[in-house]
Amino acid sequence: MRLYVDADACPRAIKEILYRAVVRVKVPLIMVSNLNLQVPDASNISGINVPGGPDAADDKIAELVEAGDLVVTADIPLADRVVSKGAVALDPRGDFYTEETIKHRLAVRNLMDQLRSQGANTGGPATFNLKDRQAFANQLDKFFAKGRANGDFL
Repeated sequence: MRLYVDADACPRAIKEILYRAVVRVKVPLIMVSNLNLQVPDASNISGINVPGGPDAADDKIAELVEAGDLVVTADIPLADRVVSKGAVALDPRGDFYTEETIKHRLAVRNLMDQLRSQGANTGGPATFNLKDRQAFANQLDKFFAKGRANGDFL
C-alpha cells in the first residue's frame, strides 16, 4: 500500500498532516508535482517532479497507482481514474470518492466546466478551513485504522 498526493494544489495543512501520519504508520508517501517540492527527510517520504502541463502529475499518479493504494486529490477526473483502478481517492476536505459517487461528481464537474465556458459565473470552492482539515485528518485516521485491522500494514 502506498499513498500518492497530487501535490501541486494540495493545501499545506494537509501535507503536514500526511507527513506526520505516514511517519507514524510507516506507509510510503509519494508527493507528485509539476513544481519543485521539498519533502521532509524521512525514509518513507519521497517526491516525483514531472515536467509538462497541468495533467502531467495526474497522468503519473494514474500510471503508478495500484489497487489498494490511497490517492489524495481534489481533481475529480484523476479520482475517477484512481477509483477505476481499484484504489481509494480522498479529497483534501475529507470526502472519499467511491464507485457509487465518482460518476455523479464527474458529471457535475463537467457541467460546471461547460457553464463556465459559456460565460456563467459559477463561483469557486469554499475557502479551505479548520473544519475541512479536521475532516481530512479524521478520514485519514479511519483509513489507516481499517488498513491495520485488515493487516495491510503494521
